[in-house]
Amino acid sequence: MGTSITWHGHSNIHIACEGASLIIDPFFEGNPRCSSDWRQLQKLDAVLLTHDHQDHAGQAVEICLATGAMLCCMVGTAQTLPEAGLPQNQIANGIGFNIGGTVNIKNMAITMTQAVHSSESASPAGFIVRMPNGFTFYHSGDTGIFASMALLGELYPLDLAMLPIGGVFTMDARQAATACKLLNAPAVLPIHWGTFPMLAQSTDEFGRELAQRAPTCRLIPLNPGGTIVL
Repeated sequence: MGTSITWHGHSNIHIACEGASLIIDPFFEGNPRCSSDWRQLQKLDAVLLTHDHQDHAGQAVEICLATGAMLCCMVGTAQTLPEAGLPQNQIANGIGFNIGGTVNIKNMAITMTQAVHSSESASPAGFIVRMPNGFTFYHSGDTGIFASMALLGELYPLDLAMLPIGGVFTMDARQAATACKLLNAPAVLPIHWGTFPMLAQSTDEFGRELAQRAPTCRLIPLNPGGTIVL
């Protein structure tokens, strides 16, 4: 069995393989690109939160309460969750974790990486996840480009990168394509585009930049609600 990846628009991605399932930045309600209902989610083992801007935090607490999933996020952000109603025993490591750290949930190795952005609490982050079947992906969260992406690609050989291309608040098409080169990513799923009017409204420019800057990287274009199995 392969790894199933479903994009619910913006940075909201559900990843599953036999024996493990997680969702990242579960922004459902208020997401104009999402027609899915989070209440229809089946079994989840983990919810990963890159930072606590509302268009990323979304329904993270509600989903954890409904499914029993563990919430993985930065120390500091984790400290705000019990006040929001999430029991501490559903927070990974009890208090969250930090950049460079790894937690293991249902045989998923979840490593927190740096991100260059802002956050309401603590610091923003990204995640590199090795699924139980060996499939390894990088979800950068909201970020600008940074040179040590090359180190991440060297340390954690990737099967897939999930990178924002929308500009304004994150990398734009040129930066994201260059990030693919730094990461040595064989495939990329563009995220954080088309949700709001100020963001890039298509992947066209990104496709052109990718062909020029990282021609061996495969562009995986999904529409919101679309699924691919890798």
